[in-house]
Amino acid sequence: MKVSKSHRLILFMAIICCFLLPSNKFASWAYSFVVYEGDIYVISDEYVTEIDKEIGHVTKYSDKEGTYYGNFSNTYKKGTKFFSIKGVSTDTAIAVEDGDKYRKADRNGEYAGRKYNPLHLVLGGGITIVILSLLIFIVKKKIIRK
Repeated sequence: MKVSKSHRLILFMAIICCFLLPSNKFASWAYSFVVYEGDIYVISDEYVTEIDKEIGHVTKYSDKEGTYYGNFSNTYKKGTKFFSIKGVSTDTAIAVEDGDKYRKADRNGEYAGRKYNPLHLVLGGGITIVILSLLIFIVKKKIIRK
């Protein structure tokens, strides 16, 4: 069976895309955490009773490696609420709903995933489709001329 140049080109581009596109793999997290307002908070073993007001909730849960937008957690399910702690700045710690108790989460700096923008993936995919379409068009045009 003879494989045309256009089929080889499409196969080659598909293989390249498989290597370039990120894949989600199960992660072995070093610690449990939540992300609130772009900062990562490490879950401690300490429970707090003096909670103040609700300040947010988990918008994305995943136990897979990756970068996520929003109030992400690798431990708590979507909808789990965050609270401020009386007398403690949210720059230091927050309380995370854990059943009928509230677990203290200590701020550990800025979350790297905050810089990720899902729009980049859409734009990158669109550009890839346009380039592939142009390549296929050019190859078909050359084949028709022969």
